[in-house]
Amino acid sequence: MLSKILSSATVGIEAYIVEVETHCEKHIPGFTIVGLPDNTVKESRERVTAAIKNSEFEFPLKKITINLAPADIKKEGSSFDLPIAVGILSAIEKIDLSLSNDTIFLGELSLDGALRPVKGALPISVEARNKGIKNIILPNESAVEASIVDGINVYGMENLSEVVKFLNGDIKKERIITNKEDLFSKINFYHLDFSDVKGQENVKRALEVAAAGAHNIIMIGPPGSGKTMLAKRIPSILPPMTFEEALETTKIHSIAGIIPKDHALITERPFRSPHHTVSDAALVGGGSFPRPGEVSYAHHGVLFLDELPEFKKNVLEVMRQPLEDSRVTVSRSKLSLEFPANFMLAAAMNPCPCGFFTDTEKECTCAPQQIQRYMSRISGPLVDRIDIHIEVPAVKYKELSSESRSEKSIGIRERVMKARKIQLERFKGVRHIYNNGDMGSKEVRQYCKLDSAGSELLKMAMTKLGLSARAYDRILKVSRTIADLEGSEGILSQHISEAIQYRSLDRELWKH
Repeated sequence: MLSKILSSATVGIEAYIVEVETHCEKHIPGFTIVGLPDNTVKESRERVTAAIKNSEFEFPLKKITINLAPADIKKEGSSFDLPIAVGILSAIEKIDLSLSNDTIFLGELSLDGALRPVKGALPISVEARNKGIKNIILPNESAVEASIVDGINVYGMENLSEVVKFLNGDIKKERIITNKEDLFSKINFYHLDFSDVKGQENVKRALEVAAAGAHNIIMIGPPGSGKTMLAKRIPSILPPMTFEEALETTKIHSIAGIIPKDHALITERPFRSPHHTVSDAALVGGGSFPRPGEVSYAHHGVLFLDELPEFKKNVLEVMRQPLEDSRVTVSRSKLSLEFPANFMLAAAMNPCPCGFFTDTEKECTCAPQQIQRYMSRISGPLVDRIDIHIEVPAVKYKELSSESRSEKSIGIRERVMKARKIQLERFKGVRHIYNNGDMGSKEVRQYCKLDSAGSELLKMAMTKLGLSARAYDRILKVSRTIADLEGSEGILSQHISEAIQYRSLDRELWKH
């Protein structure tokens, strides 16, 4: 007997339909899986055999051949267990196939027949809808995630027996419906708030400017000055995610299997903070069967790199493509995949190896050569992609002991959202540019025109402060954002003046 069951798998962050063909014939008993299965898929033979027997079905003593088509794409993961089991049972006429012709099956089987959750339920559900497939049957734990997509009937199941009874019409199951409005009612509910931070008003202002224009930012200051504390609160002042952004972010997290159990949709902007020992493949994605990296997990959110000079140089250099293109291309001999990576980079570092070069209270013990070597660990091309450099001084006791509360994140976010709205109007019709941070040289010349006073001030700053040529465009972009925060149509001298302060690493102070 021959049966055909539909399933699905993922490549990159996209899904494709897999046809699971099962052939049973009277021959020496055997169980073969073909169609480029990886070791996990090959091991499904033992899981499926035990699950069928322990679900009180008779396992056929025949030669069983499973083909996963298309056969030229490598299959990986344990989600083929259920379709293989259903294929075998339908081939021996234990299941009525008339109810399963327009259905995708997904699920890992335990040895007793229970269904375990799978990765990639959301992109698979999207692909099934796009291909006109009406139903999807998968484990209960993955069903809510799949049901976010409209236009497809999602059924969650506990075990193999329940699947068989449902297909044979012995039991009825209600399709799972997810209320998206209820999911988004909890959006941007952050436990961390800027009102928790004592002092550092100038740094908070710089972070507000960074959030308003989607500018990358680096904080330089001694240990204990609050760099990490401030960085963790950046998502709380970013605009709320749209449904499209949430869906795209959730797809990436779904592929990796890192969606929290009680979340069907990622509704808060991600905050990723990899350790400085991270490899380049873990940061930007890779592997023999390419997977997304930290830059993609931070898509539509914040990537925080603490102790930036401690990262390996080759790891930092691979950051240049995602920072420039908002995506990562991973190429292998047999395939080339693209992962989205549109994130805001926030980095932190000490000003020198001992950390106290800019501290007014503690003496720095580093020689000038040591400081220069330390700073040179961050290459010019990488610094070139960071718009704002802000010094974070040590917090004084008076500020720490103060009872007064700082402004809450919600107030800052409202100003950020107003500035972003201005930018969306400005760049309407301009391809791939949605905020000031995305502007290239052409757009800077068009939208960042200065009056004579502003031009004179910038010229003086470039000469007297020893600012590099690369700082010129960055200052213009940041001053455009500062003007947007104030609702000013033109860039004024005070906007240029503030933007100049945000170029610490370009000053001569760090070069000697």
